[in-house]
Amino acid sequence: MVDALLSLAVTAADHGWRRPEVNAGLRLSIKGGRHPLVEQSLPAGVFVANDLELDPEQDQIVILTGPNMAGKSTYLRQAAVIVLLAQCGSFVPADSAVVGLADRIFTRVGAHDDITAGMSTFMVEMTETANILNHATRSSLVILDEVGRGTSTYDGLSIAQAVVEHLHDSPKLGCRTLFATHYHELTALSERLTRVVNQRVEVLEDGETVRFLHRVVPGGADRSYGIHVAALAGLPSGVIARARQVLAELERQRPLEPPELQLGLPIELAPDPLRKELEDLEPDSLSPLEALQKLYQLRAKLSP
Repeated sequence: MVDALLSLAVTAADHGWRRPEVNAGLRLSIKGGRHPLVEQSLPAGVFVANDLELDPEQDQIVILTGPNMAGKSTYLRQAAVIVLLAQCGSFVPADSAVVGLADRIFTRVGAHDDITAGMSTFMVEMTETANILNHATRSSLVILDEVGRGTSTYDGLSIAQAVVEHLHDSPKLGCRTLFATHYHELTALSERLTRVVNQRVEVLEDGETVRFLHRVVPGGADRSYGIHVAALAGLPSGVIARARQVLAELERQRPLEPPELQLGLPIELAPDPLRKELEDLEPDSLSPLEALQKLYQLRAKLSP
C-alpha cells in the first residue's frame, strides 16, 4: 500500500496533477483534463487539454462528433481514467476536477472479434452494449465509442439512436454518458432530448488538407474527413482522387441525409401527386387499352 501511494504521489508531483474534489453527487466537472499516457508519449506542452461537464440533471449525454484522428477516443478515455484515479484516492491529470462518485464505469471502446466464441466484431459490440444497458444505473459513467459502426449505415444509425434514447429516457438509467460517433444525424437528438448536448473536435480545413486541433468545442460536426485521413495515411494519390470522384457521385445520386431521414424529428411529407393519382384509379373500370395508356402517362410523369 505504501508503494502504491508513493507511486501516485511521485507521479502527481512530476506531472502537475491536481487533487480532485470527490463528493456523493453525480456531477462530473473537469477543467483542463489530460490523458496521462498520451500526454507522456508526446513532447512537453504538445497535448491539448480539454474541459468536460456531465450532469444527469442537465448535460447528461454528450454526443461527440469529429473526424478520425481528431482525438475523440482520447477524450473519452481520459474522462474514464480521471474518474477512476480520483476514486482511487489519487491526484488527477487536470487543472481541477469535481467528481461525483460513480458506482461503475462502463466502456464500449475499440473493435475486436472473439473467434473462439464464434462472435463477430459487431456481435461483440452489441453484447457489450447490451451489458451496459442492462446493468448501468443513474450513478454510472458510460463511455460509448462508435456504437453501430460494425453493420450497414442505416442499421448502425438506427441502433445508435435507439441506444441514446434509452439512456436518456429509461427511468433506471439517466446516467452520465459520453457517446462518440460518426453518425452526424444523431446531433438532431439534442433538439428533442433535453439532456443531450452536442460537442465536436475542431478541425481546420485548408483546401484539400486538414489540421486536427484536438480541441473539443460546442456544436456538431457535419463531415468525417475520411478521405483526408486516408491521404494522410499514405494511400496512393490515384486512389484518393478516385475516392473523391466516387464520393461526389454517391452524394449526387443518393445523399445519406435526405430530409425524410432527419432522425428523431417529426416529419410531414408533402403529398405525392403520383401516389394520389394511383390511389384514385379504379382498375376494374379500365379497359386493357385504357390501362396501358394510363401506365404510359404515369411513366412519363416520372421522367425528369
